[in-house]
Amino acid sequence: MNLKKLIIVFFISFLFVGCQTIKEKSDAVAEKENKEYGSLVGKTLNELKIELGNPTEDFMNEIGNKVLIYKSKKFGIPCDRKFELNSNNTIISFSSSGCI
Repeated sequence: MNLKKLIIVFFISFLFVGCQTIKEKSDAVAEKENKEYGSLVGKTLNELKIELGNPTEDFMNEIGNKVLIYKSKKFGIPCDRKFELNSNNTIISFSSSGCI
């Protein structure tokens, strides 16, 4: 009976540590991503296109700013990088989702 409890506790502990490790790694990747592409905030549209090429999609958002979306896939997981530009074609914000 005690052996069963010990095995269950060990298994739960192993899962918890494994999930924590994955979270730490994904947080590190997200931080690197934000640092790398966040440095483009304040740059112009031309500098963005030199760095990343032409966007996959673009549209005007509800406040009239242009939004450029760069889509890619890594290990079958879709990644979206969004850059918002003001009327002077200067990047004012960056966000990403799903990027590993």
